[in-house]
Amino acid sequence: MFGSNKKIEPTTTNSTGIGALNSLVQGTVVEGTVRAESDIRVDGVIKGDLTCTAKVIIGPTGEVIGEIRCANAMIEGKFEGVLHVEDLLNVRETAVVKGEIHTGKLVVQAGAVFNVNCDMGKVAKRSNGVKDTHTENLMNPLKVG
Repeated sequence: MFGSNKKIEPTTTNSTGIGALNSLVQGTVVEGTVRAESDIRVDGVIKGDLTCTAKVIIGPTGEVIGEIRCANAMIEGKFEGVLHVEDLLNVRETAVVKGEIHTGKLVVQAGAVFNVNCDMGKVAKRSNGVKDTHTENLMNPLKVG
């Protein structure tokens, strides 16, 4: 009970990757398409497309040039291209972001370089099942009345 010396073992993930963190370390370059079902952290370089059903983290030494589709994202490094974030995009003070952004919510910290075209708001699904923020804004025009 109180003051017990019993050790608590850390939880582990199973082979399905649920709760796991994929990591691309500094010095690694990937060219092509990357798909992940769990969180992914990029401290190296990806040149191409990244699709993740969870969170994408671009670390301070990380760089992605291409297109990202994910649920949430945090950028501390460099991103250039098209970024689709279903929920929250967090751009940290060390980030350099250029391109086109579609996100549900956005946080940009002071000091970040953020040169983008940005669509923000609720995410809607297109007829082909792909989520898109721009469609939601067109489907729900402002009513004056």
